[in-house]
Amino acid sequence: MQIEGKNQVIEAIKNDVTINKILIDKNFATRRDDVINLAKKNKLKIEFLPKKVLDEKSLTGHHQGYIAETVEFEYSSIDEIFEYANSKNGEKDGKFAKHDPFVVLLDGIEDPHNLGAIIRTCECAGVDGIVLPKMRACQVNETVVRTSAGAISHMKIARVANLKTAIDELKERGLWIYACELGGADLFGQNLTGPIGIVIGSEGNGIKQSLRTYCDGVVTLPQLGSVNSLNASVSAGIVIYEILRQRAGEAPKFLTRTRTNLSF
Repeated sequence: MQIEGKNQVIEAIKNDVTINKILIDKNFATRRDDVINLAKKNKLKIEFLPKKVLDEKSLTGHHQGYIAETVEFEYSSIDEIFEYANSKNGEKDGKFAKHDPFVVLLDGIEDPHNLGAIIRTCECAGVDGIVLPKMRACQVNETVVRTSAGAISHMKIARVANLKTAIDELKERGLWIYACELGGADLFGQNLTGPIGIVIGSEGNGIKQSLRTYCDGVVTLPQLGSVNSLNASVSAGIVIYEILRQRAGEAPKFLTRTRTNLSF
């Protein structure tokens, strides 16, 4: 796999991504350069090439003079996501601060730009991990890496054979699972605090009905315009930051939750 772009390559180096070599525009060889300095410090192989050669090798068309050739993206497990979430427990202002796990599940996201944008939002908002299905969904590729703007190097991403099984496991670990879909309760009136998982559906078809009924609830973004749906990455961003807002102490405190399977 290739990682392209200055900031993306820097983040990959800083986060110990396994890099075989870094291809750099030969015009940069004699100037002070953050990528070159960082690569030398980490004893990584550097190859200086004409820009024309980099243009030919580029898969995204936006290499900026830097291409890192890496091994394939290494996915995490759900166990590793929870280990990461647990590592956030600790002292804060002299008191023990408990961190509630926050996971985003993606049902059939096929556009790599959407996937990259969702990864970027998740990392910025402190989401502990993302769960992807192995089949009929976009996997991590060069476009996803670039669109994430380096965030992918900081994000735990698990790839599973079956999202229903993953939801069962997350429920057993104490998470409440909500589908973000039309026809549900108003997002801004729901109590979304505590351990939580949010399911975001595909760009065209939304969340599969069989998966939706597996969730503890359905939340819907209020829409006042003529278009009846939002881009998947935009929807994800709104939901994720509403959860972040509620975690800051602004949740609707009058609401209680009872875990039941939904019926439609």
